[in-house]
Amino acid sequence: MGIRNKLDDQGNIVRNKARLVAQGYCQEEGIDYDETFAPLARLEAIRNLLAYSCYKNFKLYQMDVKSAFLNGIIQEEVYVKQPPGFENFSRPNDVYKLKKALYGLKQAPRAWYDRLSSFLLQNGFIRGKVDTTLFVFEKGQDCLLVQIYVDDIIFGATNDSLCKKFSKLMQGEFEMSMMGELNFFLRLQIKQCQEGIYISQSKYTKELLKKFGIEEGRTVSTPMATNVKIDKDEKGKSVDESKYRGMIGSLLYFTANRPDILHAVCLCACFQSNPKESHMSVVKRIFRYLKGTIQYGLFYPKNEKFSLKGYSDSDYAGNIDDRKSTSGSCQFLGDCLVS
Repeated sequence: MGIRNKLDDQGNIVRNKARLVAQGYCQEEGIDYDETFAPLARLEAIRNLLAYSCYKNFKLYQMDVKSAFLNGIIQEEVYVKQPPGFENFSRPNDVYKLKKALYGLKQAPRAWYDRLSSFLLQNGFIRGKVDTTLFVFEKGQDCLLVQIYVDDIIFGATNDSLCKKFSKLMQGEFEMSMMGELNFFLRLQIKQCQEGIYISQSKYTKELLKKFGIEEGRTVSTPMATNVKIDKDEKGKSVDESKYRGMIGSLLYFTANRPDILHAVCLCACFQSNPKESHMSVVKRIFRYLKGTIQYGLFYPKNEKFSLKGYSDSDYAGNIDDRKSTSGSCQFLGDCLVS
């Protein structure tokens, strides 16, 4: 039995979840499952959708499928034993044959995606050729865009009546919870206003500062000192490798809407195999910078520009250890940074 809480952007408990979870680690490939791959939307795809909504000047909404994986129909023959607390004492050795997926099964994400995509295609949607988690429905001059991220669905249309019809269509097929305008998704706080869309991660920032014990202390004005050159520091004192990797992993997710720390984080990520105190001090400086810039984020203005532009820059032979070059690039749709 799996139990967890669903939170909103303020950290308040929206609802409690409890579900029956299968022991998927006992499954054997070729017997209990074959294909397990299910497409997953990239953060760049989410940002592209946000940029397009600014360009076309329409609002984005979100809905959540309740117990999404339980809707997937599995093709394989799978049996599960009786769950604890729900045994049939008169037939203790009997097992259940599954018709639909359970949470924990390796093929559950794939089965859910197949069920949802088939339903959308049957109702006139066109699946994206590059991004297979994007579905488009066109009616005359209007279009409805639907982005799928497992059980979370983001959608918006140039005509609001298409959104209402889509919501009714989905609620007629699946058990849904309509969550209104898009405001909190993948730990991104999204504020849609008349001037454009503002994306931030202030809640996530506070959680990380508390998790790694960097709530106290002074802040800094830059993520990395300009005169610091990081190298392997082979003679330096080693630090906790798992903690260092945890901090780097958290910061890498942060770069989704904080390009100002991207260079410093990627530089520190090169030393995860054998981190030293000198590397840890640079990572802690990034956190102190985040502490002083909690409200920073990306702003997508509403305008009529939607041309794709790219910029790149390189630091040739800048690596102290192996003299490799470091390159970086960014892409804009209009005035919106998407990658």
